[in-house]
Amino acid sequence: MPEGNEVHRWAARHTAAFAGRKLNVLPGPNHRFKDAHLVDGKKLRRVHAVGKHLGYEFGDDLYLHIHLGRFGDFTEGCGPLPEPKGALRSVLQRAGSGKAPRGAKGQPHNMRCYADDGTQPFPAEDVDWCELRGPTDCSVYDQAKWQALLDRLGPDPLAHEPGDHDNPQRAYDAILKSKKPIAELLMDQQIIAGIGNIYRAELLFRHRVNPFTPGEAMDAKTLKAVWKDSIPLLKEGMVDRRIVCTKRSDRPSRKEPAQRGEEHYVYRRHGKPCFVCGEMILRRDLAGRTLYWCPKDQHTTAAENETAYAQGASLRASREAAKPGAKARKRAAAVLTD
Repeated sequence: MPEGNEVHRWAARHTAAFAGRKLNVLPGPNHRFKDAHLVDGKKLRRVHAVGKHLGYEFGDDLYLHIHLGRFGDFTEGCGPLPEPKGALRSVLQRAGSGKAPRGAKGQPHNMRCYADDGTQPFPAEDVDWCELRGPTDCSVYDQAKWQALLDRLGPDPLAHEPGDHDNPQRAYDAILKSKKPIAELLMDQQIIAGIGNIYRAELLFRHRVNPFTPGEAMDAKTLKAVWKDSIPLLKEGMVDRRIVCTKRSDRPSRKEPAQRGEEHYVYRRHGKPCFVCGEMILRRDLAGRTLYWCPKDQHTTAAENETAYAQGASLRASREAAKPGAKARKRAAAVLTD
């Protein structure tokens, strides 16, 4: 699932590509985007990003809302639209750009979001169209519905506009009143918008926070430090989609930029030694997502460490084994022997 850095990056790119122009907003062949006609042919004012939500602002106070979810992705290009392929939900196209590509552009360009590493030489200003596939939501909101969404979301470390979404005090207040573990609270988009599983795990490690600490037991000074630290980390992730959270002095290679496998302290490093202390990184599920932590540097208790999944076991087997009852243990044993 894209985290806030990617969503803000695509908002900036699509603003550069389409803002100030009339757009053809076309539904895909599966007809799941039924209200495309409400914004088709209208001028795009700008693209907003708040947390993991995109809002394409058109005239008449209408917003095309896109939430990429776990599987959503964009493909962009220039020149005529290609034949529809896959689970195409929607197309955004500059009005009048369906003819042959302009000579200055060279060969038609085609790039998918997940493959964009920041090295693409193709400028956003030359993009004629983008296709959307697999989003959790693609629908048109009016002003009231868009504002209701904003009111539900917590502050965003990458917020550009003044107001609640750049003020972390609401997040601090909500966390300090909650009994839920801080690792769960950081992933709650109604508390902080844009923090995902990678940044959650890495921020907690960088500040040596026990991920199971109840929010009400957190120190306000630590919360402020986590928020402040998240801003440059998210901004750096906007540049090339690489989420690098390790400090150069902690990396085995001591190189800059980070070598492959050195980008994260704990995320997806379960069973490997911590770069700082050498202790094995642990993992388990928490609130539907996999949590990673270092038991020594993050000062977790023996009881908390015992809840970690067995090293070397698959997530499927570990989840079965974590379920209560003898039947679950038998299922886990069967999975382990597959």
